[in-house]
Amino acid sequence: MLIREILASKDSAQIFSITPGASVAEAVKLMVHNNIGSLVVLDKDVMVGYITERDVIRGMAAKGCSLADVHVSEVMDKEPFVGSQEDSVDYARDVMTKNRISHLVVMDGDKLIGVMSLHDIAKASLKYAHYENELLKRYIKHWPE
Repeated sequence: MLIREILASKDSAQIFSITPGASVAEAVKLMVHNNIGSLVVLDKDVMVGYITERDVIRGMAAKGCSLADVHVSEVMDKEPFVGSQEDSVDYARDVMTKNRISHLVVMDGDKLIGVMSLHDIAKASLKYAHYENELLKRYIKHWPE
């Protein structure tokens, strides 16, 4: 299975983003409102970073609990891990687990394609396993004697 297949199976292709000059408080509000755990950081439609709930927590530890006056650019990951649409899901899962990240930005060159989460991978993997299971059951049911 390829990353492009996971992206195609997602319920929504919407990419949530924020600017590097926005406050962390705005980022948190946007994540909470949309029930998501991360945002792509865009500056004039170019990805310049990625901010996650974990980055917010680290920012709180480093700068004190109030991040109302802290900009996204101060706590975001400036070089997030990136995948390609043609990468395998196994490769993506390996990168994500080894680096303890829950989201992978998907790019095509400099063009942002989407964001894939471990949840997206788990959902697609379960669906694929169910499909394989059904095929095997049919095969066994019609086993030639």
